[in-house]
Order: sequence, then C-alpha cells, then structure tokens
Amino acid sequence: MTKTIIATLVAGILLFLWQFLSWSMLNVHGSEMQYTDKQDAVMQALSQNLQEGSYYLPNLPPGSTPEQQEAYMESATGKPWATVTYHEAMKTNMGMNMFRGLVIDLLSAFLLIWLLGKMANPSFQTILMSALAVGFIGYFTIPYLNTIWFETSSLSYLIDAVVQWGLVGVWLGWYLPRNRVQTNS
Repeated sequence: MTKTIIATLVAGILLFLWQFLSWSMLNVHGSEMQYTDKQDAVMQALSQNLQEGSYYLPNLPPGSTPEQQEAYMESATGKPWATVTYHEAMKTNMGMNMFRGLVIDLLSAFLLIWLLGKMANPSFQTILMSALAVGFIGYFTIPYLNTIWFETSSLSYLIDAVVQWGLVGVWLGWYLPRNRVQTNS
C-alpha cells in the first residue's frame, strides 16, 4: 500500500505541477483568454441581457419544431456566432480551486496506477505508452471533440496531454517495476 501511495503522490504532483506551469508561467493556454479593448462594453451588454450560465448564440428556444430548426440552420449559415459562459460575480478562491485540482490529479494518477497494477510485470515502455494512452483518451474525447464542434484550437490541450502524462509515464515506468504494485481486486 505504501508503494501505491508514493506512486500516486508523485504522479499526482507531476500532473499538478505541469498544469500550474502550463496555465501560468508558460502561458500555453494564452490563446484561450485573449484581451479585447471592447471588454467593458461587452460585459455591460452581457450583464444586462444574460443570467449566469453557458450560451450558444444564436440559438433556438427549447421546444422548437424540426421545421424551425431547419429554417434556423439556413438563416444562421455564414453569419457570426459565439459561445459564452457568463458569471454574475468573479470568485477568486484560488486556494480551493488548486486544492480541488490536486485532488483530481491524485485520483487520476491512482486510477492509472490501479490499471497498471492489473498488468503482469509491465515494462517501462508499456507503462509509458499506457500513461500516454490515458492522456490521449482524455484529449480526444473532450478538448479535441469540442474543437470539431466549436471550431476552436486544442493544441494547448494536446501539449498538456503529451507532457503531463508523459512525465507521469516516465515516473511510473521507472518506479513501478522496481517497487511492484499489485492489486488483488
């Protein structure tokens, strides 16, 4: 159990550290938070017209008929559109957000270690490739899928998937074969 805890703690911290660097000092996600000098006017318009929530604009009201949906698609094609997530008040509880992020990273690392523990004597290469596979699965099924539908860039998330899960794979590929972690259930 101690070996599993050590493997989980180090892997979770590696995930957390990369995410911190990626979103802060390295600014890998800078293109997702661009500045506009029109922000005051935009925020005023949003605050006067929206309640807290996520929106796809333009859109049809709930319960629209198939005929209305077809007419909407024809009229909206080639025109501007946006996705908006609007919050009525900024909350700057960085400590709790970072704590929650660390907990998720530890849980994710533990789940990978649990899966690797089901393998009979995995090699460094198998562990590294398994960790990268987990990263690619996460990338393909959320950020990349959103790229397809919402025409955004997901390059920063691809970088995150490869780097953070690659680091975890290198750590676990070195540590686990030397300190075999086995699970019985």
